[in-house]
Amino acid sequence: MGHFCVNCGVPLVVKNIEGRALEVCPNDSYVLWRDPKVSAAVVVEHEGGIVLGKRSIEPGYGLWCLPGGFVNDDEDPAGAAVRECMEEINATVELTGLLGVYHVPKTTASSIIGIAYRGRVADGASISAGPEMLEVRVFPRDALPEIAFPSHRAVLEAYVTSLERGVEAAPVIGAGSALTQVLPLQGPGQRKPRRTR
Repeated sequence: MGHFCVNCGVPLVVKNIEGRALEVCPNDSYVLWRDPKVSAAVVVEHEGGIVLGKRSIEPGYGLWCLPGGFVNDDEDPAGAAVRECMEEINATVELTGLLGVYHVPKTTASSIIGIAYRGRVADGASISAGPEMLEVRVFPRDALPEIAFPSHRAVLEAYVTSLERGVEAAPVIGAGSALTQVLPLQGPGQRKPRRTR
C-alpha cells in the first residue's frame, strides 16, 4: 500500500476498521478511507442516433465509448458531463435527463460512482473528435459497435430499454450550479426508503 500520514508523515499501517483493512496512522487518528471517484457520461442523441467516440488513449484504445470522464472537485456532475462532451466530441450538449447512477467496482484502484445522463447536441452544433478520440460517429441504437467499458454498455442497455418502455429520464436539477441534487421520482403508494447507518 505504501502511503504516509498527512499529519505527521509516518508510514501508515494496516488495521481492521469497521470490517475493512484500512491504512491508518500509528501515531494519531488519521485513516486513509478509500472513497470512490465520481464520473459522468452522456448518451448524446443526434441525427436520430447516439454519438460515440473511438478512443485515442488507454484504457480502451481503438474502442468506442460514450463521452464522459471524471468529475473535478470544483464542479457538479452535470457540469462535468457537459464539459466532457465539449472536450471529447467538440459539441455543446444540453442534458435532458438523468438515466441512472452506477457503481463500478475496481480491485486495484478506488471504485467509481458513474452518473449517466441523457442529452442532445445543441441546435446548430456539429460533432468532431477531440484530443482523446480518434473519431466520433452517430450510430443507430440497434447497430452499436463494440463498447470499451462494461459500465458504458450497461448505460446504453438501460437507455435503449427505457426508450422501448417509454420511460422518461429523471430531471436534471441545478446543472452547472454549486449544488446539484437529483431527487428520486416516487409513484403512488411508494414509501420513502429508510436511511440506515
